[in-house]
Amino acid sequence: MALSRTACAMYVCDVIGCGPPPPPPPPMPKDILPYGLKPKKKWEVEGPLKRANWKTIIPQKMSEKAFWVKVQEDKLASPDILTGLAQKFSSKPVAKKNEDAVDKVHTLKKVKDLKVLDSKAAQNLSILLSGSLKHMSYDHIRTCVLRCDTTVLTADVLDLLIQHIPPADQLKKLSELKCKSEELTEAEQFAATVADVKRLVPRLRSLAFREHYPEIISEVKPDIVSGTAACEEVKSSGKFAKILELLLLLGNYMNTGSNNAGAYGFEISFLTKLTATKDLENKQTLLHYLVETIESKFPDALTFAEEMPHIDRAARVSMENVQKSLKKMENDIKALEMDLNNARVPQSPDDLFNENMASFAVEAREQCDLLHSMFRKMEALYGELAEYYVFDPHKYTLEEFFSDIKTFKDSFASAYQENVVARETEERARRAREARATAERERRDRQHRYKQFVDMERAQDGVMDSLMEALQSGSAFSRERPRKKANPRVAGEDANEEESLVQAILQRIAAERRAQLSRSRSRSGLTGPLTSRELTNELLSNA
Repeated sequence: MALSRTACAMYVCDVIGCGPPPPPPPPMPKDILPYGLKPKKKWEVEGPLKRANWKTIIPQKMSEKAFWVKVQEDKLASPDILTGLAQKFSSKPVAKKNEDAVDKVHTLKKVKDLKVLDSKAAQNLSILLSGSLKHMSYDHIRTCVLRCDTTVLTADVLDLLIQHIPPADQLKKLSELKCKSEELTEAEQFAATVADVKRLVPRLRSLAFREHYPEIISEVKPDIVSGTAACEEVKSSGKFAKILELLLLLGNYMNTGSNNAGAYGFEISFLTKLTATKDLENKQTLLHYLVETIESKFPDALTFAEEMPHIDRAARVSMENVQKSLKKMENDIKALEMDLNNARVPQSPDDLFNENMASFAVEAREQCDLLHSMFRKMEALYGELAEYYVFDPHKYTLEEFFSDIKTFKDSFASAYQENVVARETEERARRAREARATAERERRDRQHRYKQFVDMERAQDGVMDSLMEALQSGSAFSRERPRKKANPRVAGEDANEEESLVQAILQRIAAERRAQLSRSRSRSGLTGPLTSRELTNELLSNA
């Protein structure tokens, strides 16, 4: 009776006296935090907030090397960050047209009956032969195949030949009918001509591989280089780490009181969902607030994208496609090496396959081995990145991971520009409000000065009117006569004194009227000094 592996081990240990194997360690309880992690701080929030809809990472799934083990996001907290967050994020079928495509069927003009090939295979070969090979004889094409002449057999021609060359059994039948070529169609005549080339299709495939080789290298190698560099850049970027740490703080604060509160980490895919959380006014998003906070508190982190120059290219790298390309390359090289081994003896003097392809096979093998080594390094680095950010690399592919990072990077830059535009718009509006307030103050001041001026002129006009009235009535000259002095005045002195007083009053009136008239002329747009006639008329009109 067969024993299980464990029973066998116990039996051997009993025989040699080593005792039973130690039991496996029990799984760690979910309530015990590994690696010295401490419970997350519980925030006190006034009023409900919108939630950060992330998928959290439990500590038991983390390794000691995980990024989240070292994160201490509560040290980034400040009252203005959390208060601003609470203020901003308080909760509050096209019909398809069915177009019938008309298939144009090109019928082969049958001059002769097909002996071996079916109509579709013959038609495909005929189309090929009527293209770039139109003016070449079938024997010349056969010679080009033997000589590996890729000036005639271009990559596209080789691909079509590989696709449309009849299978080996049909080629054998056509080779036997070659002597009766006049009875064969054009397509069958061509197939019969090249049918005697040994290992025809493998040779064509090797030639096609050599023609496509630069294209394969130019696609695969940069992808591996970009993927490798991007893995190293994301893991080593201190600025990106600061953003993740700050985002963990914001999310935990927003999720206070929910099942997602007190998270130790979140899935990287959450970075692409920041724009889904709108603020109270539905104008900005959580991403805008994150950018604004970074700009004011951690401005160095704004340029995190500069530490990841290979992200854009890495976002287009599919490890599965690279692996398939390398596997196909490996198979093509093995087939080429086998063909070279079988073609040591030339088929004819025109057979230059070994001579032309041997050095290429060595170069391709070296390059393929190098690419395989580079791919393994990229794969290992991505595995380390998966351990660092705690995700399954088989479920969250390299292409998806870097696409999410690229999306976040681009959205971050857009949000920053939108914040700048919003600030500039607000600044222009503020300056416009200040300008309107200044203009209103100046208008009120002008009105107040004008009112004062009008009141002053009215007061002056009242004084002048009173003086003129006093002159006309003579009351301006009536005054109490002083007592007679010991030496009385000479007759006529009182009359002269009164006359001097009248002259002084008239001069004062004239000066006041001249000034008033000058102001009136200035407001009316008139210039020049007052004439005697104007002054006299003005005085007489007011007398």
